[in-house]
Amino acid sequence: MEPLDFDLVVIGAGSGGVAASRRAAALGARVALCEAGRVGGTCVLRGCVPKKLLVYGSHFRDDLDDAAGFGWQIDGARLDWPTLIAAKDREINRLNGVYLSMLRDSGVQLFNGWARLLDRHTVEVVADGKSQRLRGRYLLVATGSSPHKPEIPGAELGITSDEALSLRSLPARVIIVGGGYIGVEFAGIFSRAGAHVTQVVRCDAVLRGFDEELRQAYGTELAKRGITLRTGEQVAAVERSADASHLHLVLGSGERIASDVVLFATGRRPNTLGLGLAEAGVALRGPSEHGAIVVSEESRTAVDNIFAIGDCTDRLNLTPVAIAEGRAVAATLFGGQPSRVDHRNVATAVFGAPPLACVGLTEEQARQGGHTIDVYATRFRPMKHTLSGRDTQTLIKLIVDRPSGRVLGCHMIGADAPEIMQALAIAITCGATKAQFDATIALHPTAAEEFVLLRPPRTVAT
Repeated sequence: MEPLDFDLVVIGAGSGGVAASRRAAALGARVALCEAGRVGGTCVLRGCVPKKLLVYGSHFRDDLDDAAGFGWQIDGARLDWPTLIAAKDREINRLNGVYLSMLRDSGVQLFNGWARLLDRHTVEVVADGKSQRLRGRYLLVATGSSPHKPEIPGAELGITSDEALSLRSLPARVIIVGGGYIGVEFAGIFSRAGAHVTQVVRCDAVLRGFDEELRQAYGTELAKRGITLRTGEQVAAVERSADASHLHLVLGSGERIASDVVLFATGRRPNTLGLGLAEAGVALRGPSEHGAIVVSEESRTAVDNIFAIGDCTDRLNLTPVAIAEGRAVAATLFGGQPSRVDHRNVATAVFGAPPLACVGLTEEQARQGGHTIDVYATRFRPMKHTLSGRDTQTLIKLIVDRPSGRVLGCHMIGADAPEIMQALAIAITCGATKAQFDATIALHPTAAEEFVLLRPPRTVAT
């Protein structure tokens, strides 16, 4: 069978691949999109969206507890976990249908099956024992990443975030190994849902890479929620109990911790195995079985007509970044507008309990970058909890370049932090100064107003 000809062949129908395909088709390109599973990728099917739905669902426990301080008497409320999971599944199925409709309406041709490169222009798609070849003037790899378990005895007894999103019953005890985004977010979900959570991390605090002051504050907030945080620990094995009723996580010290579920939130690896990348001349960074694709700032690989975006390049692994990278590739190839994505000042959020969000530099990054900085910070008890009685504090922090006055970073722990940070990201992108923050009239009473009321600085000279 002769190969089908396209202007662009995309491998991977996640957020980045779909965005690139639709934008290229809108610019007049003939586009093929290859996907071995369901359309939507990690974010829609087993990441951001289902996780956020479980965050919403579990958050009602806090609302119910806090209501008593405002005079509400709510008796008998309980979480029916299977009902929550079923509702989440229905929404994910709906979104999958929306993605399929968008692709059809855009004129993108979808090929279901496993795709691999045969050469710099040819992709083979295999499904149900049958293969088809597609020829593309350009190829785009957008295959994302997958959860990784540590190589320890019994690791197969643990689960990852993929399975955690679809547990059919709520475990009474959960051990979470890992202290990054995913580990912290699931700690919040399961603890609010009613499980006893133990979080085991190798570092001295959760959320490595975030501002150190926020990391320490977040550990305090986890403890207030009753989450047992074990820092500086190595994991040696997972074992099933003698009666097969539960599991034991074995630490490097030999200590054994009992649990019903062990969730590994120990990082993700690029999905690059079995794609024929090296054979086509595409360079990889790291181990060959899960190496990241090496790309230029324009997302071009070592082969000039092959591009790669998103988590499989292991640059800044966030869904909106993959979408922006995909659209930039489409604009470069078919829109007559050479484009690249600026990976600086990208806002990010941890939807934990409480949420955390930031944009720009941490205090440590600013110092290491040679800036002379002023640091502004405040902690306070949110107004809501003066009546609810909940023991929690909001932390707000600004990092400012002293000579220019430019705000280099914004950081927050507390309710609505992600929503607030999205707006602040616009200001940071525009180069706003501390004087401009100060000139902004506060919107009272809000937590966000503290960002325009911070003074005096806590000076740090570098």
